[in-house]
Amino acid sequence: MVNIFISPSIAFATVSFFLGELGDGLNIFQGIYLVNIGWNESAIGIALSLMGFTALLCQTFAGDVIDKTKFDRRSILNVSAILTACSAMAVLFVREGNQDHMLMFITKVAEGIASSFIGPCLAALTLANFGPEEFDKQMANNVLWGHIGSAVSAILAGAAAYFLYPNIKYCFFVVGFSALCAVMFVKFLPEGDPLMGRGFHGSSDDHDQKKASSSSKARESPQAATYLSVLSEPKTLILCMTGFFFHFANANVLLVLGELMSQGGDNNNGGDDDGNNMEEGASRSAIPLIGGAILLAQATMTVATWLGNYFTERGIGRKVLFMAGLATLPIRCALIIYWKDAGNAFLLSTQILDGLGGGFFGLLHPYLVADITFGSGRFNLIMGLTASCFGLGGTMSNFLGQMVVEKMGHIASLTGSLAISIIPIAVFAIFMPETMNTRGKKTDDEVLDPISDDYVLA
Repeated sequence: MVNIFISPSIAFATVSFFLGELGDGLNIFQGIYLVNIGWNESAIGIALSLMGFTALLCQTFAGDVIDKTKFDRRSILNVSAILTACSAMAVLFVREGNQDHMLMFITKVAEGIASSFIGPCLAALTLANFGPEEFDKQMANNVLWGHIGSAVSAILAGAAAYFLYPNIKYCFFVVGFSALCAVMFVKFLPEGDPLMGRGFHGSSDDHDQKKASSSSKARESPQAATYLSVLSEPKTLILCMTGFFFHFANANVLLVLGELMSQGGDNNNGGDDDGNNMEEGASRSAIPLIGGAILLAQATMTVATWLGNYFTERGIGRKVLFMAGLATLPIRCALIIYWKDAGNAFLLSTQILDGLGGGFFGLLHPYLVADITFGSGRFNLIMGLTASCFGLGGTMSNFLGQMVVEKMGHIASLTGSLAISIIPIAVFAIFMPETMNTRGKKTDDEVLDPISDDYVLA
């Protein structure tokens, strides 16, 4: 009854907005808070890295579970959102001093596991409800509202952290509130066609007919492709390699940018002989800079998402748009190196390029996976696999990039990112074919080798 008052498109946009506010648990602000209560840098690094490492290990598995599950994906989405928020808010229970390490370590592992299911669940529900023909348009809407949610989250958390400094822990209530709102609106999402949600053939045009004959369709469930056939698909390997090197070059750049802007803030902080006040002032002044960098990137990603969908609807192929996103990274690195001493305003403006690159990449990632896998029944598996490869690149980027900063300086680290950023451009340009308008071109019998019915929804 209640679904009459909220269309599926609006329901998906609303849920995406609040899930976007969950973000990554506001890890940057957690780091600032833990420093203020006495944690050392190594402990903070371990805690904040654990979520990424756990998600890295779980994302492929989570995608496979979402493909094969017989449970309502909306319930899984609810549980994942609640666990992510609870884990992110566990920082509120950390006592002052360099203690309670295990509490943070355990909750970060739980957060990594829970957050791994959110993306596959939302993508599967979108495909299940809108089919292959309408998937791009609705997924673009989801991504756009997710970026808007992340921007709002950065504004709220940054404002709370700045005005309540040093008691910035209250900014983490943004995460809890967002999770509750997301759960409240998930109930408005239709379940859709579970088989279409994992990437089996179908179309939005005959979706109503599928619903009407669901019992007969259940008896005629197609078989999914083998793991070997989907994992060895050349386009999948190219996408994984491209995403790995892009994030390997990209993830460390924001950290280096923040460090360069903080140094600029320190240089202008003269006239205060009290070292503790200087440290506090620098830390507090860094909050709006960090929040501004996040906000600018998310705002630009929102625009890039809209532009990407606009061009897609007018027939511009995946390859051109994806290449445009990849090309922003070397330009961004070069500008940061050139403007390193030009002031924070110039450095902050480079986040526009980060937003353009991230916006096109985030939008086209599910498009490409749907193009490559549709009909195989392994859509969410490959979404998880590619996300794991991207995460591996990002994790290695942060680790190795900061080692280079420590040993050789910020410019050397940025130069390394600039050199590496050429690799994904070359790989994608040379080896990746255009995939637009290729969904549903094969019949179920022609799609990759099937496996046993044990892995197929009944």
